[in-house]
Amino acid sequence: MPAPKKSLKFEKALEELERVVARLEKGNLPLEESLQLFEQGIKAARECRAYLEEAEKRVETLLGSEAGGLELSPYESEEDENETEDPDE
Repeated sequence: MPAPKKSLKFEKALEELERVVARLEKGNLPLEESLQLFEQGIKAARECRAYLEEAEKRVETLLGSEAGGLELSPYESEEDENETEDPDE
């Protein structure tokens, strides 16, 4: 099951994306502000995609046992791998 911390990050990124889209759809913004909002939206969309890709990998791991049954195996995200690396290497 995903960690609550990551779920909250996904929800926050999605809310940010929705907020940015709503402001851009209203229009009547100066060009520079529109560009800044667009950049924020792209960043939030990429964060959402990364969280969804990680969730997809976890589901594939759960469904991909050799016997065809459900099997839970450890999954390390890139974030987990970065935490366990030795900085001296």
